[in-house]
Amino acid sequence: MTDNNTGIDRRIRKSKMALKESLISLMQSKDFREISITDIVELADLNRGTFYKHYQYKEELLEEVMEDVIADLIISYREPYKDAETFTFNELTASVIKIFEHVANHANIYTLILKSNAWPTLLGRICNELKKLPVEDLEDYRPNPKINKELASSYQAYAILGMIIEWVNTGFKYSADYMAEQLLEILNNKSVNAVFKINHLKQK
Repeated sequence: MTDNNTGIDRRIRKSKMALKESLISLMQSKDFREISITDIVELADLNRGTFYKHYQYKEELLEEVMEDVIADLIISYREPYKDAETFTFNELTASVIKIFEHVANHANIYTLILKSNAWPTLLGRICNELKKLPVEDLEDYRPNPKINKELASSYQAYAILGMIIEWVNTGFKYSADYMAEQLLEILNNKSVNAVFKINHLKQK
């Protein structure tokens, strides 16, 4: 690729990033339906012509933002085994769990997903990715033949999503590293033989 083409590609990426950041910023305070293309380009300090070079409608820009989030989610989920031929869960360390870094990097978007109606379908798409990735990527995902692998992947997906939702709702109270450490501790916690004391409710 020539230096000229490289420069053009860089300008395109910079313009598209500015438009995306502008849209996300506007959605913090306005409903998507109320946001105009003029609003987007003015905040991005670009002209309408630049917008129409890349997108026909504002919905296309929103869709690309969503696709970016999903793509980064997949990369972060696969981080622990991206260069490995085999994956041993017992050798997993918190430092290679990157999904919470992904959430932190897209904190504004995850906050919008959970605290507004900005992206009504994105949360479902995120959950679906979390469900299908282990089934598609890991051949021996079901070590216990009695366990239904689809149900197991759903259980894990909703568990991770639950942690993400709690984290967002508490205003990202903890660090991404702490969240990764906690996930690993929870996954490693063996409760099969644990004995629990029952707290009986006192009737009035």
